[in-house]
Amino acid sequence: MIRRLRERGSVSVELAILMPGFAALIALSVIGGRHVIAQGAIDVAAYDAARAASIARSAGDARLDAEAAAANAFDRQGLRCRTRSVEVDVSGFGVAIGLDATVSVTVRCEVEFSDVAWVPGVPGSRQLAATFVSPLDRYRSRTG
Repeated sequence: MIRRLRERGSVSVELAILMPGFAALIALSVIGGRHVIAQGAIDVAAYDAARAASIARSAGDARLDAEAAAANAFDRQGLRCRTRSVEVDVSGFGVAIGLDATVSVTVRCEVEFSDVAWVPGVPGSRQLAATFVSPLDRYRSRTG
């Protein structure tokens, strides 16, 4: 009977010691999931932007179409970025007709984790990027 009295409350102490670790593990899992989902959305935005740019007739239209397609993809995916940029390489529009040419789009997004980043060592945001290259139709007219 004396032994039982000494162990009383030990579960509460163990729980108090282990609970912060469990909470940190859950927060890191949420951050990891958000990272994967955000990277997927950025990949889709880069693909859509490159495809839209490759269909354009001129380099100027390609830039505008790529930016609009990326913005549309972000809206469809529901991804909100602290900062976002779309870089379009339209040097392929200067290649002569009949030769292989491509357009490249790089999409960057700073994703926030501030609502769950209370775990020490976890950044409040992270810069993610994706690049996609799409071919230009070799026999269609284009202007650089």
